[in-house]
Amino acid sequence: MPLSHPGVQAGPRLAARLRRLLTATLLLVAGTVAVTVPAAPAHANGHIWGIDVASYQGNVDWNAVAAQGASFAYVKATEGLSYRNPYFAQQYTGSYYAGLIRGAYHFALPNVSGGREQARFLLQNGGAWSADNQTLPAALDIEYNPYGAMCYGMSQGQMVQWIYDFVNEYWSWTGRDPIIYTTAHWWNTCTGYNTMFAQWNPLWVAHYGVSSPTLPAGWSFHTFWQYTSCESVWGVNGCVDGNTFNGEYNQLRAIANGYW
Repeated sequence: MPLSHPGVQAGPRLAARLRRLLTATLLLVAGTVAVTVPAAPAHANGHIWGIDVASYQGNVDWNAVAAQGASFAYVKATEGLSYRNPYFAQQYTGSYYAGLIRGAYHFALPNVSGGREQARFLLQNGGAWSADNQTLPAALDIEYNPYGAMCYGMSQGQMVQWIYDFVNEYWSWTGRDPIIYTTAHWWNTCTGYNTMFAQWNPLWVAHYGVSSPTLPAGWSFHTFWQYTSCESVWGVNGCVDGNTFNGEYNQLRAIANGYW
């Protein structure tokens, strides 16, 4: 059976997505969202700035991070089908109480299990979306294999199917499309320049040492950009990944409220 897009496969999904897009358009044109939002600090470079953390950073002083201008954070929750970040509760809850808009991310190991199973593992371990005004949809970190072959020994078609299964499973549980974190080189190589997901999934692209990132096939713009893997931030152990959001603060808040 040929792979079809989730929105084509399920009529209710497409209708719900169109309603969300229409609502988001009306809200952004009006210059507001459905909630009252505080003024957000911007990083010194003028962009909406945030960090992402994992167990390497241990306990984070989130009030210190917020005081330096961070508006958002992504926190590693899970990897594969067995790893849980032992610092997740402190990092995820702490960023919330410091006023940051935050989300969880899953590091994919496609050679370990299917995409549906790993999406459920994420959802059951902190990655579910909630309508609390500060929770971003979870991110799928799909990139270079740190343990072996770059594309995990999978064909391009198998990789596309794996990502499709993960994305669809997450959407079926939450009604939200997960963010996709990747690099242009990995994506184009391991998915065969697949463009399908750009219609549905916001892009979090990693590209260092450039003035603007190269985007994977399909996406015409990025939502988040990880511009460095080593930034010194007070309150965080060692160096940490630095990120910017490609938009205004009310748009970031709108994504947290499900308007994408």
